[in-house]
Order: sequence, then C-alpha cells, then structure tokens
Amino acid sequence: MHDHPAGGGIVCELLGCTVPVVVAGMGGVARSELVSAVTAFGAFGFLGMVREPVALIEREVASVRAAGHRAFGVNLIPAATDRALLDRQLDAIIALRVPAVELFWDIDTHVVDRLRDAGIVVVYQVGSVAEAISAQRAGAQIIVAQGVEAGGHVRGVTPLRDLLPDVVRAVQVPVLAAGGLARGSDMATAMALGAQGVVLGTALMATTEAFAHPYHQQRLVEADAADTVLTGSFHINWPPNAPVRVLRSAITAIGAGRRKPQVIGDEDGRPIHLFSTDSPLRSMTGDFASMALYAGTGVGAIEAIVPAEERLEGFLGQAAATIPELPPLPLADSSPVCLAGEFSGAYMGHAAPEEIAEALSDITADMQEILRLTLAATADEFELSRPPFHPEAAVIAGWILLLHELCAQAQVRIVDYNFPLPPRAEIALELSRRYTLVRHMLSGLLPRMPDNRLRQALAVLGSFVVATAPPAAGAQSRFAETQAAASR
Repeated sequence: MHDHPAGGGIVCELLGCTVPVVVAGMGGVARSELVSAVTAFGAFGFLGMVREPVALIEREVASVRAAGHRAFGVNLIPAATDRALLDRQLDAIIALRVPAVELFWDIDTHVVDRLRDAGIVVVYQVGSVAEAISAQRAGAQIIVAQGVEAGGHVRGVTPLRDLLPDVVRAVQVPVLAAGGLARGSDMATAMALGAQGVVLGTALMATTEAFAHPYHQQRLVEADAADTVLTGSFHINWPPNAPVRVLRSAITAIGAGRRKPQVIGDEDGRPIHLFSTDSPLRSMTGDFASMALYAGTGVGAIEAIVPAEERLEGFLGQAAATIPELPPLPLADSSPVCLAGEFSGAYMGHAAPEEIAEALSDITADMQEILRLTLAATADEFELSRPPFHPEAAVIAGWILLLHELCAQAQVRIVDYNFPLPPRAEIALELSRRYTLVRHMLSGLLPRMPDNRLRQALAVLGSFVVATAPPAAGAQSRFAETQAAASR
C-alpha cells in the first residue's frame, strides 16, 4: 500500500491497479521486466509492442504472467503497422486474453470494435479535444491526454496545462495525463486539473528494468528540458507529419532528407537505418548518437538510473508532500470520521449545512481556476521545451487535492463553472479577483462554522490565501482580524 494523492478510482478499477500511475507503452523500451516491476508496485504497465512480431508479444505476455501478474496491457499503433501484421497482433492479443490495450495516432474504430467485443479495456492516447471526443465515441474507456511536452511521438501541439482540463471537461470517461511528467508535483498538478492518474515515460525509461540501451539512459541523466527538441528528422517506419521529441543531436541539426538513409546499427540481424524511429535498445549495436534519443521535457528531474520501485516511491512521496498537513484537532473533537456529520447546524448562529456545502463547492471551483490562471501566468507561450507545470503551481494543486478529499468526505459535489481563460493581458487581474473571491467567502463563513476538521482546514487555507494572493487594499488585515476573532 502506497500513499498518493486521492484519485484514480475509475481508472484503477478498469485497469486493476492500486496506484494511479501508468507506464507508457514505449516501443522497445517497455518490456516484461519493466512492466512486471511497476505492476508489483501496484501501478500499471503497457508492453510496447508497436510493429513487433506475434512471437515477441506472446513471449513478453508469458513473462509478465510467469512473474505472477495479471493486470497489464499492450500498446499498439495501428497507423504505423502493416495491416496484415496488425491483424495478427490483434488475433494474438485476443487469444491471450490481454486485459487492456492502449492505442495511439489515428482513431481506428475497427480495432476498437474488435478489442471491445473481446472484453478488452481500450485506452486511447490523444493530442486534442476533438480527438478525445472521437476516441470516446469510438468506444475508448480511458483517454490519455498527451501534451506537447511528451517524449517520443507527439500527436498534438497543445501544452498539457491547457489540453488536460479541456479534455476532462469534454469527455465522460476517465482521463490520464501524459507529457513531460517526471516529478511528484507534476502528478499533484495533473490530478488537481482533473486527471485520474498520470502516464510516465522518460522517468521510467531511466530505470534498471527498462530495455533502453545504457547509452540512451546516460544521456537522459545528463540532459535538461532545454536539450529536447520537436523534430521531423526521425520518420522512417511512421506515417508522414509525425514529429518526435528527442534530445538534440547532429541529426536533429541537419534535419531529414539532407543525407541519404544509411545503416547505422543492427538488432539481431535487422538493420537500423538513419532517420528511422528506432531508439537505442539493449539488443542493438551501432551509432547510438545518431538514433532517436526520445526524451520528454521532464528529463531534467532524472538524476540517476535507479530501480523502477525506487523511482515510483520517490515520485509518489513527492506527490503526497504537496498536500497540506493540518495540525491535530483537540482530542475531544477528533472522533468523527465522516465530515457529513460535521455540517451540523445545531449550534445557534452556525451556518446551515446547505450553505457550508455550497461554499465549499464554490471555494474548490475557484481554487481550480486559480491553478489554471497561475499556470497560464507562469507559462512562456513561445517555449515548447519546458516541463509542463511551473513548480509554483504545486502548492495550489496540493490545496485542491485536499479540498477534493474534504468534499468527498462531506458528500459535496464540486460545481465546474468552466470559465474560459481570459486574454493573457488580463490574467493577473483575473487571478487577483479569484483570490479575493475565495478570501471573502472564507471571511464570511469561518466565524459561523462548528469547530471541526473542515473548519480547521478552511482556516489554514485562509491563511495560505492571505499570504499568497495580491489582496485588495485592506482585505488582508480584515481577514486576519476575522480569523483571530473566530479562533477565540
């Protein structure tokens, strides 16, 4: 059992995991050793079987099962696979009763239908809201929203901070976040934006169980976000117009088409060509520096090659650390477990339960908008090689996750107002306005709440808001006076 931010409910039910972290189905890299390691931890792994022969799929599935695991999946990319081979892959996956399959690139309804008819959970990775809606309509049960920060093949052009909340609002199935996520604070922020879990690629490529070649792994350790680039240089084996995010190299500098394709490596007798989408694997030899060195923008957080369990432990520990810790209540007031019972209006002058519930919902919704505005305010819209979330956002995300927990315990439904972000020039003004709204709601509510954990949490939130926001003149001192009176 591992501590992690609240979430992952439906996703974990569908996938059969206990930790809402999914290992990307990295072609060649995510094989049975890595998938088994993350599954043993309680997370979920996809075997990266793009264009792989049926015999390898059968062998890798058997290896995962021999290790005692049943909850895992296989990643396929129909658009990048010969149709005859794809049909054989599907036949094998269905015959093997693989629990879940992740698909990517074009929405292939025929493939979805075959998998769903066989009782297999279908996960679709997308790069736009329109594609997410199409994937859901086709029958996908989980959507992966992939931001432009992702390593490997990148489907869309939208930063994760914008794509994720829009996809969450557009579909009715659970959504996972992907793209440049490598710190636990990234997980907290993604889940505060509505994701039920996260997908890790680069962070788990740099582990002892990954099938990536040590050369590639060492380059990840040495790299930072600015060392990544979106390029069309690596295109052999894929449909046209399929950019990839890789580490900068002499090949990305010259671009595709300026040098004749040539053999630069070998894998068990299979030639590896210059400009191909093959990345260096343990089973390869050759000029690794000229191959596709896939890396997401979170690569700067990777400082060593460690076992997958150690990386996941650290990642989840960082995520849990973003959630504020509340001081213990007095012993006489510590017995209730469910906050629904703490909405009592039995004390004269206390707010009615309905009023508290409505205020809690509104405060949570406004904090979510504060998070989106903060991400927009700290973003560089012209820089495509940055981690997806500014560290500043993690503290706000932690509060949102705590508020979600309080709302769930109190059986309060959070209203999603779905406000569009204002023009960039007006973001600072709107951010100040939102902070003021939360501050005023708390000022009016706290003195009329019973002395319980919910009130305690909102009082601490009030102090955070006062310390963080650029308040209107006089608002800070008025709130401090109100809070001091309420605590007496």
